[in-house]
Amino acid sequence: MAIPVLLLVTTSVVNVVATKSEASSITRYGQLVPVDGKQMNVVVSGEGDETVVLLPGLGTAAPALDFQPLITALQSSYRVVAVEPFGTGLSDSTDTERTAANITREVHEALQYLGVDRYVLMGHSIAGIYALTYSAAYADDLIAFVGIDSSVPDQPGWDDPIPTGTIVALRKLGITRALAALADDPYAGLPYDEQTKEQMKLLDTKNTAAPTMVNEMEHVPSNFAAVSGKTFPKKLPVLLFVASNDTDVTGWVALHEKQAASVDTGKVVVVEGDHYLHHTLSKEIAQETTTFLTALSLR
Repeated sequence: MAIPVLLLVTTSVVNVVATKSEASSITRYGQLVPVDGKQMNVVVSGEGDETVVLLPGLGTAAPALDFQPLITALQSSYRVVAVEPFGTGLSDSTDTERTAANITREVHEALQYLGVDRYVLMGHSIAGIYALTYSAAYADDLIAFVGIDSSVPDQPGWDDPIPTGTIVALRKLGITRALAALADDPYAGLPYDEQTKEQMKLLDTKNTAAPTMVNEMEHVPSNFAAVSGKTFPKKLPVLLFVASNDTDVTGWVALHEKQAASVDTGKVVVVEGDHYLHHTLSKEIAQETTTFLTALSLR
């Protein structure tokens, strides 16, 4: 029994020391804007006439860096605003409960500060749930919603709790760090330079099991419940990029086809790729988005 206990003590101590040391290696990017008495980090790129606002999926530790391939693909045609909600990237943590209503209110406050008042909302994964809350509260701000393998109301498994206690324990014990050191590079073959990959890893250590992100994970079932049966406003155009080979959620493509059919102008683009479609298909997403938005302007 002494050997595993000693190993856990060792990994725990190493994790604490390494985490403190790594904090000084995190490089600032973007700009901080005041929101709810705290600071939220945003990255603004491009100078197009229309604005695209990017919202991350759950557990994305460094949203603006994670979205970098998509920002690069979009910024020649649009002004792109990548928002890092509280508890992610370089944004502050917060004690405010991570309900969809609070998260969307905070994002809206950041955009208002920047003078961004008319835009396309583009979101990955859980952002599809937040977008429903967002569009109900701020419909007049939105030109369209574009989902990147986005979550939909009442999808199978929505009410399964995330084992946050285990996630936190593994992080504190240093097991997560040890496993990451042994694993293959998760960004191998993806369009990120070495510095960006290193920064994403540092921010993953900083944010993934921190209280703000854990609180958001704990609110997933209630945030899904809050939009059960809900649809986007009928007149809001909706474009949904959907992974064809999702094996975790039964009827994944059909669920999105139903969502697209609930609005006057809805389209589903089925593609091959993993859940993080913007890692490998950013150019395709940008091209399809431009085609979709151009068609809207011609109507």
